[in-house]
Amino acid sequence: MPKRLFTRLSRLTVVPLVLVLATALSGCGSGAQDASPAGTSSDPSAAAGSQATLTVFAAASLTGTFTELGKTFEAANPGTTVRFNFGSSATLAQQIVQGAPADVFAAASPATMKTVTDASLAANPTTFVRNTLQIAVPADNPAKVDDLADLANPKTKVALCAVQVPCGAAAAKALDAAGLKVTPVTLEQDVKATLTKVELGEVDAALVYKTDVIASGGKVRGIDFPEAGKAINDYPIATLTKAPAPGLAGKFVDLALSPQGRDVLTKAGFDAP
Repeated sequence: MPKRLFTRLSRLTVVPLVLVLATALSGCGSGAQDASPAGTSSDPSAAAGSQATLTVFAAASLTGTFTELGKTFEAANPGTTVRFNFGSSATLAQQIVQGAPADVFAAASPATMKTVTDASLAANPTTFVRNTLQIAVPADNPAKVDDLADLANPKTKVALCAVQVPCGAAAAKALDAAGLKVTPVTLEQDVKATLTKVELGEVDAALVYKTDVIASGGKVRGIDFPEAGKAINDYPIATLTKAPAPGLAGKFVDLALSPQGRDVLTKAGFDAP
């Protein structure tokens, strides 16, 4: 076969093949666009079966209830993991202001939430529960503590939360209302640490939240006192303006405010706002 004729036939064979391949590739591109219609969110957490993480900063006194709500949330949002940072509300607020990544903040007082809202890192917080103080004593109450006045006895070893944290501010308000001066043997940075001093028998009594006494499962006994009514703490919750997962954050706040969330919280001893 002459060389010129062979070259011509080769070109005639290649050109249709190129056209066929181009058509096939064009069809593939069209199918990909159909699978992702205009307006579909590009957020990976919105895709079915995707993995997402929700980070919640919450007051130490919410440990039990929020852990339960976290499991409920994960079950309702497959592929989502809820991570909690529990601690003193004052400490958590400072961490948020200093740039710690978080989606939701649930504080044990409006004052600690204000630290975050003043920094424009949260807006429109909502009070979702309230909490009341009790005197916590060991189950056998060896010091025979019966009322708030007994805490002023120099022989009574008392643990209090530091005044900078919500449980400490509430204790100070209650003691002021009773006209009492109490000298604690220890000041703790959150309510769980304060309660632990009683559970371990290191102190005779402590001022903690009613919910923490209930959560102790009988390790301590709670004593009501009238001045607690003058030191009730409102708990606000808010999504954070720089939340990495704002959609999930809003859903978690909705859960905390829902009848289902309220049921979990009130069973633990919290009061409705």
